[in-house]
Amino acid sequence: MKRRLPFWLKLLYGSGDWGISSIGMMRSIFYAIYLTDVVGIEPHLASLGALVGIAWDAVNDPIIGILSDRVKSRLGRRRPFLLWFAFPFGLSFVMLWSAPDWESQIGLLIYVTVAFMISDTLTTLVSVPFLSLTPELTQDYDERTSLSSFRTVFQLLSAMTVVITAPMIVDAVMLGGGSQQQGFMTAGAVFGAIGSLPLFLIGLIVRERFGSSGEQETLSFRESLKLAWENVPFRYAVGIYMFNWSAVDMIAITFPFFLLYWVAQGDLLAGVNVLGVNLALESAFFGVLMFVCVLCVPFWLWFARRHNKIRAYIAGMTAWILVEVMIFTIQPGETGYLLVIAALAGVGVSAAYILPDSILPDVIEWDELRTGRRREGIYYGIRTLIRKLTGALVIFVTLQILGWSGYQVPPEGANQFQQTGSAVFMIRVMVSFIGAAILLGTIILAWTYPLSREKYQRIQKLLAVRRNKNVETT
Repeated sequence: MKRRLPFWLKLLYGSGDWGISSIGMMRSIFYAIYLTDVVGIEPHLASLGALVGIAWDAVNDPIIGILSDRVKSRLGRRRPFLLWFAFPFGLSFVMLWSAPDWESQIGLLIYVTVAFMISDTLTTLVSVPFLSLTPELTQDYDERTSLSSFRTVFQLLSAMTVVITAPMIVDAVMLGGGSQQQGFMTAGAVFGAIGSLPLFLIGLIVRERFGSSGEQETLSFRESLKLAWENVPFRYAVGIYMFNWSAVDMIAITFPFFLLYWVAQGDLLAGVNVLGVNLALESAFFGVLMFVCVLCVPFWLWFARRHNKIRAYIAGMTAWILVEVMIFTIQPGETGYLLVIAALAGVGVSAAYILPDSILPDVIEWDELRTGRRREGIYYGIRTLIRKLTGALVIFVTLQILGWSGYQVPPEGANQFQQTGSAVFMIRVMVSFIGAAILLGTIILAWTYPLSREKYQRIQKLLAVRRNKNVETT
């Protein structure tokens, strides 16, 4: 008989993703255009900050994952991180948007790079232990999908809230006499404060049920990475995750440029009326997209139960590729068509949010069967590394391409500014055909993914036999 997790536990655990998603979504959508159009850093130079972030990600994520595997305390392995770092994580969200008003491009680059690294480290210190709790709360195949779906709902609700209200907060600060810079800092303070509390409560209340049993052999950092890479299903999961979030981030990062400089033709204050409410163009597009994402979560959960996670994922990515091609057909001023495209994109993006995270716990069980060890921390450390690395890498590539294509920083205080034709064309290609090509990679990898529901159930049976033998011999 299945041992289902209580609803309150799923709800509380899912709420932890609110803060992590807030900082991730706001950074994904607004950080690149914040660096160029608000801070005023030239695109080629701004991309170097993202490159340093990639190098720092490669160091801190797996290390923190290994540390969380090795922690020994009466609170468990994961909870101490949430109790210690939840509130500093929230404060780091303000620092990320606090670039000073300096004339020196190099000085600004150094500041935003250091702020990015501090924020990234504190995000890792809460996100890796938080995500590592998933396989430690339940061992059931479908319950893990359900647990991931609760996280995804909060993730999407947070993302929807950010994309709608962050521009509104910035506008409100500017109308009150503040600067655009102060508006971003205010938005960071609001979402940082709201997002840190659930993570602290999870550390305070949630108990680890299926963690490490007995003494675990201590492995070096290099040995842990080597053993993780020898896990063949994990290689596929890594590839799927990398392509999946590269596509999501490509849309998130480049679409504000697409909306302002193609659809709005350089009107930096362009808006659209949605159900009688006047919204900024980017708020309307991303708000509709995220609203549909949330609505589609039960559908993808049902599809995965009816068939399996991989078939559901392939179906979602196929639908999204079709929408990517349609994006290129959007013409200037076609806001109605734009919102229809946003709704259609939300169907596929919902699958991209909910399904990859439900695959990884099964990979960890395969690793336990193969090695006799439970190393959730290192796997979720690598997972978090990939998530943040793809975001930073897409920012780097996007800014490099924009600089190469002739993108120009708008004059300070300008409300109307048009980019060069070559820059606008490249922006259109990035949000459509390049995104579709990345998504095709996810389908190829998912099609050949080796762990089906049936194979996972056999793994669980073999692990149950092994655990029973261990109990009998102790």
